[in-house]
Amino acid sequence: MITLLAVSLSAAACGPGPADSDVVRSARQEGSTSGASDDNSLGAGTGSAAAPARVVFVGTSLTAGYGLSDEEARFTERVQSKIDSAGLVFEVVNAGVSGDTSAGGLRRIGWLLRAPVRVLVIELGANDGLRGLSTDAMRRNLQAVIDSTRARYPDVELVLAGMEAPPNLGPEYGSEFRAVFRQLALQNKAVLIPFLLEGVAGEPELNQRDGIHPTGEGHGLVSETVWAFLEPVLRNAITEQPP
Repeated sequence: MITLLAVSLSAAACGPGPADSDVVRSARQEGSTSGASDDNSLGAGTGSAAAPARVVFVGTSLTAGYGLSDEEARFTERVQSKIDSAGLVFEVVNAGVSGDTSAGGLRRIGWLLRAPVRVLVIELGANDGLRGLSTDAMRRNLQAVIDSTRARYPDVELVLAGMEAPPNLGPEYGSEFRAVFRQLALQNKAVLIPFLLEGVAGEPELNQRDGIHPTGEGHGLVSETVWAFLEPVLRNAITEQPP
């Protein structure tokens, strides 16, 4: 099912840039003043004037859209367009940082939780694999991200983007690495995207000249993959809206 070029996947997630640089915000977020006063109600499909619920993508350069000259080409912006076309009232927040590891995501999750989060999409771990970091530590970091989010917003919906480790680290490490995402999804009742770059990794025409970061067209396919798993989550979030 999964077409894999693990080296490309891990390197794509790395990308140059400081791990603790400013969060990249979605086009809709640009110029906004989200803060503690943000409304956490959904208002989806009701004609309500309530602020749209936030869908936060915390991730690496794949989420940040490294190498793209137009931010509108990022898969997160394309997902926002799909949300709007479906008539759902949600706001995508792109919290991608190039070079981030699971530990980096954990360090900044508190900042991201200052405003309400209805859906958290976690795209972290590929850089852990690229560096051959402990899979146990990665599991603990990702679980801590989930725990921190649920402690603040118990009704949050979770989506976990699966990643792959470089094959040069050996089949045992690769198997352990892959299992982390499956196990976390099961234990936390999160929706698992098996492989974020399905159909994109290893395809020269869908990647930039470095062969590892998706082009705009590649991001378009990533958005289709994400949307297939995210749309049901958003519709479920609407049905679970408190009275």
